[in-house]
Amino acid sequence: MSTYTQTREEIHDAVIHGIDFSRTIEDREVLELIDDEIVRAKRARNLSLDEMKRMRQELFNAIRRLDILQELIEDSSITEIMINGPDNIFIERGGKVCRTDRSFVSKQKLEDVVQQIVSACNRVVNESSPIVDARLANGDRVNVVLPPVALNGPIVTIRRFPEKPIRMEDLLALGSLPEEIAAFLDCVVRAGYNIFISGGTGSGKTTFLNALSEFIPADERVITIEDNAELQIRHIDNLVRLEARNANVEGCRPISIRDLIRSALRMRPDRIIVGEVRGSEAIDMVQAMNTGHDGSLSSGHANSAQDMLARLETMILMGMDLPLPAIRGQLASAIDLVVHLGRLRDRSRKLLEVCQITGLQDGHVMTAPIFRFCETGEKDGKITGRWEKSGHLLSRDKLTLAGVECPWA
Repeated sequence: MSTYTQTREEIHDAVIHGIDFSRTIEDREVLELIDDEIVRAKRARNLSLDEMKRMRQELFNAIRRLDILQELIEDSSITEIMINGPDNIFIERGGKVCRTDRSFVSKQKLEDVVQQIVSACNRVVNESSPIVDARLANGDRVNVVLPPVALNGPIVTIRRFPEKPIRMEDLLALGSLPEEIAAFLDCVVRAGYNIFISGGTGSGKTTFLNALSEFIPADERVITIEDNAELQIRHIDNLVRLEARNANVEGCRPISIRDLIRSALRMRPDRIIVGEVRGSEAIDMVQAMNTGHDGSLSSGHANSAQDMLARLETMILMGMDLPLPAIRGQLASAIDLVVHLGRLRDRSRKLLEVCQITGLQDGHVMTAPIFRFCETGEKDGKITGRWEKSGHLLSRDKLTLAGVECPWA
């Protein structure tokens, strides 16, 4: 252990012993205790000014915040934080994963940070319930897996979200889609088409769903339903945000996505947005789309638009024992469009396909592409390509009913 680290740990112990835990302690008081101990240490250890400043911040983060994790969370260039036990911390920056030189002083300290995170959003994680999803105060998504499930744990994965939500204009600037498709999506969202966003892990589904919600008219009543609240819809006043809840040690029963969708139907919504469909709640989402809540949005993991429909069939069967023809009939009438996103080998995220659900044929749900991204090559390490129209025309029924003109359809 270096002299700096040893000094920091000694000051940390001294500050902890100096805090009166019988009353509420303000941050200012903690900083004063840290400053006093650092000044004493400077005389004995001859600390430099830079070392004193660094140690002050590290000690405050360790005592009042999330220890070494705090600095990573505050770095806006980091998009993912992966903690594989106290000594192995990786980050993703600019689409590339690298290992950091940081580590927690002990496994116990990492476990303390984990408990601080999950307790802040009323979740519980321990050996008997070792897996939990949570979120930080800034909305970042957190997944925790503890021993004995995690053999080299605790394992913490944090998906970062920008403080300022990415808007459709930002996606246009990044080249994720062209203006023509953005204008098309504007029209179909305002007209009340039911849209499902599909894509693989890290393809930007939540970001795109949030950007797509900008096109919802501001005078509508919208209900969002999520496992962990991540959507940042700011232009709608009549907005209800619902979040699922796990069971906890106080005896609170779990509240599932299915429970929230059923409750939302009694709240007089114009639209329902389900952040991500992963299981049996798919049947409730599809039924909501089929019962007059036009313009509803959701997302799910899949490798293509057609694959998304197959996965939805499986998820519906997890929630209700229905004949496959009945499930496919529900899907064909509920979903109007599937927007498929992808993360290409150059790490860029792009809209790859917009498909319309055209109905049933020979017992199968049929899709027809309206727009599709076609790769043309590579330049300077970046994939080049263009979006092409297939020639298939969008069904204009909802456009006509809503009085929306869409020259791009």
